[in-house]
Amino acid sequence: MNRKYRYLLTAAAALAAAGLLTYGSRNDFGLGRNMEIAVNMMRELSVGYVDPVDPDKLMLGAAQGMVRDLDPYTEFIPADEMPDFELMTTGKYGGVGSLIRKKGEWVIIAQPYKDSPADRAGLRIGDRILAIDGKEAKGFTTEQVSAALKGDPGTKVKVTVEHLDGSHRTVTLTRERIAIPSIPYAGRVADSIGYLRHSDFTEGSYEEMRAAIERLRQEGPLKGLILDYRSNGGGILQEAVKILSMFVPKGTEVVSTKGRTDQSKQTYRTASEPAFPDLPLVVLINGSTASAAEIVAGALQDLDRAVLIGQRSFGKGLVQSTRPLGYNAMLKLTTAKYYIPSGRCIQAIDYSHSQDGAVSAVPDSLIGEFATRGGRKVYDGGGIMPDLPTEPEYISRFAATLYALGFIDDFGDEYMRRHPEKPADLTAFAISDADYADFRAFMEDKHVPYESDSRRTLRQLREAARADRFDEIERQIATIEENLHDDTQANIETYRKEIERSINNDIVLRHGYAQGVIARSLPDDKEVQQAAALLQDPQEYRRILTEQDTRRK
Repeated sequence: MNRKYRYLLTAAAALAAAGLLTYGSRNDFGLGRNMEIAVNMMRELSVGYVDPVDPDKLMLGAAQGMVRDLDPYTEFIPADEMPDFELMTTGKYGGVGSLIRKKGEWVIIAQPYKDSPADRAGLRIGDRILAIDGKEAKGFTTEQVSAALKGDPGTKVKVTVEHLDGSHRTVTLTRERIAIPSIPYAGRVADSIGYLRHSDFTEGSYEEMRAAIERLRQEGPLKGLILDYRSNGGGILQEAVKILSMFVPKGTEVVSTKGRTDQSKQTYRTASEPAFPDLPLVVLINGSTASAAEIVAGALQDLDRAVLIGQRSFGKGLVQSTRPLGYNAMLKLTTAKYYIPSGRCIQAIDYSHSQDGAVSAVPDSLIGEFATRGGRKVYDGGGIMPDLPTEPEYISRFAATLYALGFIDDFGDEYMRRHPEKPADLTAFAISDADYADFRAFMEDKHVPYESDSRRTLRQLREAARADRFDEIERQIATIEENLHDDTQANIETYRKEIERSINNDIVLRHGYAQGVIARSLPDDKEVQQAAALLQDPQEYRRILTEQDTRRK
């Protein structure tokens, strides 16, 4: 019997057995019936279908289909995707420590992590990977190169690269356990005011954050701290609880979970005495602050322990747990909703009827009012509303398109060929007018598939006028289009400020890593500066924490 077929029948039989056991214990006839149907269907398709079928793909499709109509966070994770899942939850993997990207027929180094094997060996952004372990890498995909560079810590891989100056170099790298930092930057933004960028809640986030704050305190007086959770997508719930334990009294309830099973109903309290019980805090949030990041931000708000600045957070109030399925496969399963200390759930989307195609946001009429520990009004209905709302800053689609297509990186390579030396002051680095003229020349023969909002709207109006036979209006629209300056070179001038910022960041990244880019951005970051000013005004800070209600939405 074919090995894959044996695996399929074994897996199906195990699922059937589990289903029948569940049927026996819960008297769930429907589940037992459906499991038997699934086993019979997979057997018939594998044996009787007119063309050979791959049993593994058949099983994968069935598993993915079962969770497709539930919620976006319930997933079937097959064995071959477990390394990526581990990286997402732990922030660690075995490899050389570098991001890569495709450029033409080659894969190039996009960013070596600071102090990684790739970094210590002298690999730099823009290096073309010519060969791996003696095998030419021309035509390799990024997936193929990534697979070749990753491996068990302690093993070696030989890499040949071409530097931007045209020289070739072969290095032997010893793979390590690469840990992507949860805290990419910690520093000061004003006198006695610390700043900490927290990117995700992977294993060890608590230890990283505590060490970073302790380091800031050792460097000098620390009268306030900014926690930047903007675009932090969350992660491990337990790490959020431990982080909260640094700031609130031992035994404080910071989050609870409620689901269908007894195991899903839990209350989480801080288990240790706070290391920084009186340190004033400001938390920055935005529309991409989600999950565990919302737990920390929302709990600190509910406990009147921090002032929140920014935009309403994402609104992910669902808890996921993992369930082993055998054969190294895993189910990531939504098991509960979480509730922060005021009692509110910040889940924005109702998936309870998703199998029927009904997915909806919480209507305004059902938004509930809650109270912080000190009596300030806060609301549920989706996400955390900041105490001090701000307008978000958007990057233009044109500038984002240039970055996504690799034109910013490619010009950075050209710039580095002419200016390989490190700037004297990375925090103040900026390209010159002559450099930007070089960028315009660099882009002259580049195709940018971009259509402005104005041109898109005019095109739609013209099509509607043509359909309605409004010939005169169509001619007028055509005239406006002719006079609309919306080509690549015109847009390069229109969006110069944003494009220059992207180019500056690219150059700083090459010399100062991600930390350098963050440090350079802080003086011009309006929300960071607002937070610093608030922490330097104790009276206003206390007023907000004791008197100010949040908006409903």
